[in-house]
Amino acid sequence: MSHAPAPRRIAAYDNDLYAWSQEQAQLLRAGRFSEVDALNVAEEILDVGRNEYDKLESALVVLLMHLLKWDYQPERRSRSWEATILEQRARVGRQLRDNPSLKARLDEAVRDGYRLGRLRAFGETGMDLQVFPEACPYDWDAIMSRALDAS
Repeated sequence: MSHAPAPRRIAAYDNDLYAWSQEQAQLLRAGRFSEVDALNVAEEILDVGRNEYDKLESALVVLLMHLLKWDYQPERRSRSWEATILEQRARVGRQLRDNPSLKARLDEAVRDGYRLGRLRAFGETGMDLQVFPEACPYDWDAIMSRALDAS
């Protein structure tokens, strides 16, 4: 009595993303393209791009929030705020260096980052939201390289 080999179980995209991703990578490396879950692979590739944009925007949120706090609460300035500004500038710079095509979306990222940074500054400072300009008051050079005066 012969037994047919058990059918290969394919990891389900919705049930175990890690196992699915490992299997898809293995199939691609083996050149078994007809077995690849192409629609979900394409979606995951798009997610990678969205994640890179999100990293840029996230760094801008923190950076712009701290620039607002720096400018609107000069009496509370600290090395910690300065360090955060410098760190987030470095993160923004690295994202743009590693993903140069994100430069095409820079205006959008600054606009979105400022909107959220303004809300966070409002939450952290206790100041009225209207104190902070609705539109980003900083040009790109100021965001990335303006000197942080101690006064």
